[in-house]
Amino acid sequence: MSVRRRIVEVVVSAPRAARLRAPARRFCALALAAAGFAEWDIAVLLCDDARIADLNGRYRGARRPTDVLSFPRTQSPSARLVEGDIAVSLETVGSNAAALGLEEGEELERLLVHGILHLSGMDHGRGRRRKMLATQEALLGRLRTQRNSRESDR
Repeated sequence: MSVRRRIVEVVVSAPRAARLRAPARRFCALALAAAGFAEWDIAVLLCDDARIADLNGRYRGARRPTDVLSFPRTQSPSARLVEGDIAVSLETVGSNAAALGLEEGEELERLLVHGILHLSGMDHGRGRRRKMLATQEALLGRLRTQRNSRESDR
């Protein structure tokens, strides 16, 4: 019998973000399972705009802040396994949430799902944006329904 690998590590680079470590880890595991993956090994960095601008400049050539970056560990993701690293700027989460009229937690979850979809091989370049965003919103909807169901069972 093989043991399933289900690892989510969350690292925070700012003391105020420490409270988000456990909820982000739990949410990622729920999102990966809801997306149908059997195994995963991901690391999430919750950081500030300066750190994500550094990563964006180093790996994408755009030395400016962005909301989320994803770094797959394999060139050919499998439908069964997701591996890679995600970086999310909490400063940009806050400004996005304010601009969209959302709670910061909801925007963080949206960006985590976006990063997970990138790790799974999805891309929103070359006319695929609509499909990826539809997949993202459908997955967030399923997760909301599951959360509401669990809360009503209490």
